[in-house]
Amino acid sequence: MKKQDIWNLIWILAGNSLYALAVVLFILPNGLITGGTTGIALVLNHLFSIPITIFVSVFNLLMFLLGAIILGKKFAITTLISTFYYPFILGVFQRIFGMNSITEDHLLATIFAGAMIGIGIGIVIKVGASTGGMDIPPLVLNKEFHIPIAVSLYAFDFAILLAQILYSDKEKVLYGILLVILYTVILEKVLVIGKAQTQVEIISERYKEISELISKKLDRGYTLLDAQTGYMHKDTRIILTVVSSRELPKLNELVQQEDEKAFMIIGQINEVRGRGFSSSKRYL
Repeated sequence: MKKQDIWNLIWILAGNSLYALAVVLFILPNGLITGGTTGIALVLNHLFSIPITIFVSVFNLLMFLLGAIILGKKFAITTLISTFYYPFILGVFQRIFGMNSITEDHLLATIFAGAMIGIGIGIVIKVGASTGGMDIPPLVLNKEFHIPIAVSLYAFDFAILLAQILYSDKEKVLYGILLVILYTVILEKVLVIGKAQTQVEIISERYKEISELISKKLDRGYTLLDAQTGYMHKDTRIILTVVSSRELPKLNELVQQEDEKAFMIIGQINEVRGRGFSSSKRYL
């Protein structure tokens, strides 16, 4: 196992642990509602007394199998750790802390839960992995029907929040909406993206090999720009491409593997329009 793989594993475990800790310390003791797999588990726990840990384990396994079939083997490997580790560490924290609450202030609990969940999920996604569970359906819908991931993610979360209205008062629903908004914003900050897409310019002598990797491994288009180095005045090419926040860690990995001396300029962009972004991809 490479050193980078070990660090990725550590970050995946840390991110999932932080996520589970937020649920045990702030969401469950204060009766807060949330989206995602945990939100569904809270609904079923209230209606049918199904243990949260058991449901999360089974549901994550089913979503893992769905993702493995549709999204491929590579996705399965990166998601496998979260699929089994998250429900495990959630159960461990429940046994350690029980239903003891650090604070009874719902607003304070919402803020801390949102911050911890956003940071936790962000850490996992930043190393190119997935938290599993309800993180998988948006990826499947994006691949099969080209529905933007952010759109379906918000739709699922708010649908789960609405389901919890059945047994939650209006104030807790508002806290739930605040929680979803908060961890989504923090998630984007952790990814150092801020916006939906990222423009990357790559300067490398191995631009041909890197551009082929972008096309084959990421299924992204690119543009080659003529340029000249400032010191040696050598003619070269700059690779210009636009990727999503989820694809940026993988792009960085591909470039470093091909050319450790490559120069990358990464910038946030507000909006991208065109084939593969605002319209469907067409393969020639």
